[in-house]
Amino acid sequence: MKSLPKSCEDCLNEFSAALDDLRVFIQRAKKGNLTESQSRELIINFEMTHELALRVLAAYFKKQGKGPFTGSRDLTVEAFHADLIDDGKSWLDMVIDRIQYNPIYKIDTQAVFLDNIQTKYLRFLDRFENTMQKKLQE
Repeated sequence: MKSLPKSCEDCLNEFSAALDDLRVFIQRAKKGNLTESQSRELIINFEMTHELALRVLAAYFKKQGKGPFTGSRDLTVEAFHADLIDDGKSWLDMVIDRIQYNPIYKIDTQAVFLDNIQTKYLRFLDRFENTMQKKLQE
């Protein structure tokens, strides 16, 4: 039996819960050096949170009658044009960081990626959550 597609509100709730978890991981990271395992957990949690943010966007645009989109880059660009995100370049940087971190690439980007998650990306995800909460209350 097929399940019903999730509403934008359901997607936002899942995203918000994942964002809360990400905040906890980042607070732990600020307390000291992360082990390799903790670093991977933080990155995995970030990737899940970012993926859920993209699902919120996809659900929102579907509700608006837009889409489907071919990938996260197209979705991010459309979100910027719709004023759902305020820094399109930084959101595209998130996508690029996730691609570069992929273990199939031989470049070591983990330290930079972890720093970006903690110093930049959390802030963008927080603002996105606030924006979407306001949009869905309209």
